[in-house]
Amino acid sequence: MLKKVFASAVFGVEASTVVVEVNVDKGVGYHLVGLPDNAIKESNFRIAAALQNNGYRIPGKKIIINMSPADLRKEGSAYDLTLAVGILASTNQIKAEELDKYLIMGELSLDGGLQPIKGALPIAVKAREEGFKGFILPAQNAKEAAIVDNLEVYGVENIEQVINFFDKGEPLEQTIINTREEFEKNLDFPEFDFSDVKGQEGIKRCMEIAASGGHNIILIGPPGAGKTMLAKRLPSILPPMTLHEALETTKIHSVVGRVKDTGLMAQRPFRSPHHTISNVALVGGGSYPQPGEISLSHNGVLFLDELPEFKREVLEVMRQPLEDREVTISRAKFTVTYPSSFMLVASMNPSPGGYFNDPNAPVTSSPAEMQRYLSKISGPLLDRIDIHIEVTPVPFEKLSEERKSETSVEIRKRVTKAREIQTDRFKASDTVHYNAQMNTKQIRKHCVLDENSKQLLKTAMERLNLSARAYDRILKVSRTIADLEGIEAINGSHISEAIQYRSLDREGWLG
Repeated sequence: MLKKVFASAVFGVEASTVVVEVNVDKGVGYHLVGLPDNAIKESNFRIAAALQNNGYRIPGKKIIINMSPADLRKEGSAYDLTLAVGILASTNQIKAEELDKYLIMGELSLDGGLQPIKGALPIAVKAREEGFKGFILPAQNAKEAAIVDNLEVYGVENIEQVINFFDKGEPLEQTIINTREEFEKNLDFPEFDFSDVKGQEGIKRCMEIAASGGHNIILIGPPGAGKTMLAKRLPSILPPMTLHEALETTKIHSVVGRVKDTGLMAQRPFRSPHHTISNVALVGGGSYPQPGEISLSHNGVLFLDELPEFKREVLEVMRQPLEDREVTISRAKFTVTYPSSFMLVASMNPSPGGYFNDPNAPVTSSPAEMQRYLSKISGPLLDRIDIHIEVTPVPFEKLSEERKSETSVEIRKRVTKAREIQTDRFKASDTVHYNAQMNTKQIRKHCVLDENSKQLLKTAMERLNLSARAYDRILKVSRTIADLEGIEAINGSHISEAIQYRSLDREGWLG
């Protein structure tokens, strides 16, 4: 007897429906076809034990299972439950009149319990698109899938519940989530706050500008100056995620199985990979492509601590995703695209010894060593970083102050206001949402300078030996500074402040 059960395969952040056809005939054997990987091929042992322990069995007949479309590679152990239900239905061990109305997925334990799966959210989105009535999956993934409305989501603990649902009509408990309510409930404030940072007012101002315009930033300073502390607090001043951004981010984290019980992610991601990371782990890839750190930090912050310690080729593969805000991974048979619109925050010591221009510290690095150290970061990568700022150590008087600094909530209000101005400015564009994303044409349109400002910028570029690539960056940052003040026209004070944030472009910066 032939039975069809429905499952799904995830590619990139999208899912494709897989039809599992189970045919039982005279003879002996168990044949699984349709490009399954080793995890699926091993499933017959798990299924046999799970059925045996729940009073059912795989009959001693010829069982052929086809996973259609047959040319699409299927991977992972999430098809165990689909195959088991298909075998039971095709051997008449259970009645299953409504089997075609549900999408079924889950990994089986030997006792029939269900383990969580990856990609529950994109699978649920596809199930709704394809017109399925419901989605049956492990209870641990139920909240994640229930984000999708107009789809009945049933989280189950074991295979027995699924059998009783189809065979005896015993109802399953539907998981229902009010997405907007859940999203707003999870908008708790991050644990790190700018009020913890003593002194560093200039750097805080710089971080506020970076957050307001979505600018990439690099912090340069000796050990203990507070670079990592400041970077960790940046997500706390970024505007709250919109519901659309939250769904986009949750989808990516769902693919790698990193969504927690809350279902929808309401906090902006903050990723801080170690400098030993490989280029595949950073941008994504592998023989069966998975999203990398740049995609996991989509709509959030990617923090690269000790930037020159990263392998050069690892940093170079980031250049194109930084520009395009998405990464495309191509393989012989398919291509997947992952979104990667993130804010890059990098930190570095100014020299291998860590100290530079500090009269109290011993000089441990020669100018040649320092130049070699700084040259590990290529010009094209620095070209994509709008703000360079020097971080100096905090004096004892500031550290011992009792006075509380400005909180992240207060700074976030100003940042959100500036972002609203930019959203209104770029409402006609689908690809540009804030100042850092402006192309040359938009810079000419929205960053018009008066004669005095032009002269100031010209003088600064000549005197400070600023490179040509600094020109557009200065205009973008000055546009953001003007937005923070709620001023339409860029003036000289905005330009002069933006010029200060181009340390690494100055020739002879090593003194």
